[in-house]
Amino acid sequence: MQLHELQPTTARKSAKRIGRGGKRGKTSGRGHKGQKARAGNSTRPEMREQIKKLPKLRGHGVNRAQTVNADKVAPVVINVAALETLESGATVSPKTLVAAGIVATRRKKAPAVKILGNGDLTKKLTVSDCAVSKTAQAKIEQAGGSVA
Repeated sequence: MQLHELQPTTARKSAKRIGRGGKRGKTSGRGHKGQKARAGNSTRPEMREQIKKLPKLRGHGVNRAQTVNADKVAPVVINVAALETLESGATVSPKTLVAAGIVATRRKKAPAVKILGNGDLTKKLTVSDCAVSKTAQAKIEQAGGSVA
């Protein structure tokens, strides 16, 4: 590229100033009356008109609990039948369940665990650091175990 080949990227033309008197006369190129003929006119974009008609509290209907309680961490649910694979006399905690491969880690940590009473248990187990339902607690204690 040579110096004499340079060209401006934008046209050297300023915006047409309407309604300032001079050669235009009367309506000064603005047509007749109406909102667009006035000074300081600004009409909203059509899309915004559509948005304004929508109700304000959107997203608070069907799945409101998912947005309001998004920070709540749901525990990993395990049934008593899954504890049958552990040996008798073992302690059951989130860490031991991860080590046994019954529960997967969450963000490289042992998750919160809740034990439910579905299935049968024959082994004596000591449960700690886990939430336990009433039926699960009854089955664990019936098998000779304890819930701390």
